[in-house]
Amino acid sequence: MIKPIAINLPQFHPFAENDEWWGKGFTEWTNVTKAKPLFKGHYQPHLPADLGFYDLRLEEARIAQAELARMYGIHGFCYYHYWFNGKRIMNRPLDDMLKTQTPDFPFMLCWANENWTKRWDGLDHEVLIKQDYSTEDDIEHIQFLLDTFFKDDRYIKVKGKPFFVIYRPALFPDIKQTIKTWRDEAAKSGIELYIGFMQSFAYKPDNFESLGFDCSIDFQPNLSSFAKKPKRKLKDRIKHRLGHPLPDFYSHRFASYPSYVDQMINSEFTYKANEFPGITPGWDNAARRTKGATIFTNSTPSDYSKWLKAIKERYENKDTYLFINAWNEWAEGNHLEPDQKWGRQYLEQTAKILKDA
Repeated sequence: MIKPIAINLPQFHPFAENDEWWGKGFTEWTNVTKAKPLFKGHYQPHLPADLGFYDLRLEEARIAQAELARMYGIHGFCYYHYWFNGKRIMNRPLDDMLKTQTPDFPFMLCWANENWTKRWDGLDHEVLIKQDYSTEDDIEHIQFLLDTFFKDDRYIKVKGKPFFVIYRPALFPDIKQTIKTWRDEAAKSGIELYIGFMQSFAYKPDNFESLGFDCSIDFQPNLSSFAKKPKRKLKDRIKHRLGHPLPDFYSHRFASYPSYVDQMINSEFTYKANEFPGITPGWDNAARRTKGATIFTNSTPSDYSKWLKAIKERYENKDTYLFINAWNEWAEGNHLEPDQKWGRQYLEQTAKILKDA
């Protein structure tokens, strides 16, 4: 059975840090609604349809998300979890979900262990809040999770083990030791953990089990070698003709979504039970980044469906999780939630293809 997990971003509500960094009342919708098309046929802005411009502080909004996901066969949500040495960011929707015990819908956490920066890239430029790693923090972190989220009956477990994912393992000074510390602390409470990582950012260890991981997840899209900036010679010719520096448009990277889908379908593939597939309905983070955005062109439900069918065929009669990036990354142009252009077509294709999987 294929169990689709949709990655869920909990940033759709105001909180103190965003007020300080970006201005009073800032939410992800602020970037979304400011986006403009950069060229003819460029689909921007991405605007919500059925669920509207929701505020995730509202219980009704969280319930509406879950009900819609359930209706179209989504098994559960994977929420991004933000922890910075005991400080948590945009945690209210998740905390309220624990407190109210609604919605009654499976969920799990992925630790987004990057720096927060003004460039939205997780690197070391213009850092707003930094990640630091230590054994003491590893213990405090896992104890917090054991005492809260991992106890919840709705939390997704694999053979009774809470399923926890690390977004960028390469940023840890010693990921093997961190995982060992987590497992040792959990064992004191009689709990075994199921720990995975997002296989992305060129991080693909040959033997991830030796580091302590139980599984890897194909985090899509993998743009490291596919999306390209305009060629330098072309840029130089345009710059010469204009007589001035290039517009911001030429700092962006572009890729054809249909071509990328074909590349993924035709890539060499060997099924392994602990390597979970991933898929994305599209990508365009121009709403977040006026310079250096990565933009998939010509994304359609039809090509998404084509990719999804190929995944289903590969995993026919096998048990696996499928991670869909994403449920609601509106400012990155990848969302299953209905928009004003495609409506529910992405959800409909997901339900139709995976119904008997």
